[in-house]
Amino acid sequence: MATETERSTLTVDELAARAGVTVRTVRFYSSRGLIPPPVIGPRRVGHYGPGHLSRLALIEELQHRGMTLAAIERYLERLPPDLSARELAIHRALVASWAPDSPEDAAREELERRAGRALTEEDIDRLAAMGALARADRPDTYRLDPALLRLCVELLDVPIAQETILAARTVLLEHTREAARKLTRMLRDEVSPPYGGDASAPEQIAAVKSLSAHMEPLVVQALITAFQRSLKEELRAAFRAEAE
Repeated sequence: MATETERSTLTVDELAARAGVTVRTVRFYSSRGLIPPPVIGPRRVGHYGPGHLSRLALIEELQHRGMTLAAIERYLERLPPDLSARELAIHRALVASWAPDSPEDAAREELERRAGRALTEEDIDRLAAMGALARADRPDTYRLDPALLRLCVELLDVPIAQETILAARTVLLEHTREAARKLTRMLRDEVSPPYGGDASAPEQIAAVKSLSAHMEPLVVQALITAFQRSLKEELRAAFRAEAE
């Protein structure tokens, strides 16, 4: 697998275009430490890679969730410093999962620009099967799920059968939905006493939303950390059992 340095091939202009921000924004985030410095190549030209792109996407998602720049800085400071581009994409997908779905229509050219690569028909079929896009009524037009697209594009290069990826997606959806259901009940119960247990009271609904907004970053990080540790332990145990 190529290292981050080897894959850092984007200039600041290319990075900004891929991320949908201005060059000035990239440099501002870099000056605040929100993204790591570029790899300096020949002629002192800075080059960026997938990690920078994924971090910019995460920052954008956190902004869409209403977080201030100071709150985003605190959020990023709590992340492990060695997260890969794929792990950052998972963070972004989980953050976006708290927001209502907002699909977007895009032509083939825009789809490939967002994906950062040319896509074959087989690639598009796989992305559709993973739920990252759907074919729209017009030819070469697609309805995208922005929260999933980058992550699913990364999965195109993972040497795992599509059936395994889809089965894993089903498992994750089932368990995360159950976790979300239980957390929602906990939040509702936390704020219900002052309103006599009336879950439909506007005041209670507003209180749940307010508490949820404060809890979201913490819950997302807790989910990722717990899952990563559990997965490592299960894989370690599985391979140890096979070795024995």
